[in-house]
Amino acid sequence: MKKLVLTGAAGRLGSYLREPLSKMCDTLVSTDIADDIGTLYQGETYIKGDLASLDDMMKVCEGADMIVHFGAFVDEGPFEQLLGPNFIGAYNIWEAAHRHGARRVVYASSIHAVGMYPKNEFIGTDVPHRPDTFYGLAKCFAEDLGRMYWEKRGLESVHMRILSCAQVNNARALGSWLSYDDLIQLVTRCIETPVTGFSVIYGVSDNDRVPVDNAKASFIGYRPKDNAEEFAAQVLAETDPLDPKDPGHMCHGGPFAAVQLGNLVMADMNVVDDRKKT
Repeated sequence: MKKLVLTGAAGRLGSYLREPLSKMCDTLVSTDIADDIGTLYQGETYIKGDLASLDDMMKVCEGADMIVHFGAFVDEGPFEQLLGPNFIGAYNIWEAAHRHGARRVVYASSIHAVGMYPKNEFIGTDVPHRPDTFYGLAKCFAEDLGRMYWEKRGLESVHMRILSCAQVNNARALGSWLSYDDLIQLVTRCIETPVTGFSVIYGVSDNDRVPVDNAKASFIGYRPKDNAEEFAAQVLAETDPLDPKDPGHMCHGGPFAAVQLGNLVMADMNVVDDRKKT
């Protein structure tokens, strides 16, 4: 592949994707709103750009074979705060990809697109949207946008509904964990699969307690290796009994399912910032 684009390259997940993506193409263009992202890998260049600017995304995506789109405001917040990076930003990526003749967008969607389903419902990739927040609503928008651009313009996309790609330090993560190694495998398979059309796949490791079903996305070839059960004894020993009437414990979206619309969530979730350093 000649050129890949990675948005959200300054983020925690982006930091783990940069090196493997740089080995899959002649040129990796990484982009974010940060001034820089540290030492670049061989074949990698960095362009500072704002997702909410179509002109910026047209510049970034020029000549790209595929775009790996991880850029976003990664939290719940007021709709107006998410409108630029998450809603308009998604449109700008798909429109720039279409205008430049890219083949596929690989998108970091989220479980929060279906976060209000009860966790005791084993949901597949074809369930109707049921967002838990404005953040989840933005993921629904991008998924529908991707389907429309495939059906109307022939632009492929794979929407990875990531559950929780972070250190396992809570009971929910025993089912929802996506390890960094499995994340890299998932993105790689979404890029390498010969034909995808419009597709949805859950981003989750091979956990014993996994609450979602990827059977209808098996053609992508994603076969996760890691299992959060290795952390279960310690996590459960440190966890008080959970309230089954609390949406934060009972729904797939976890804390996002319980928060009031527009309120920040991530600051209270104890997510460890263990991004890869360059």
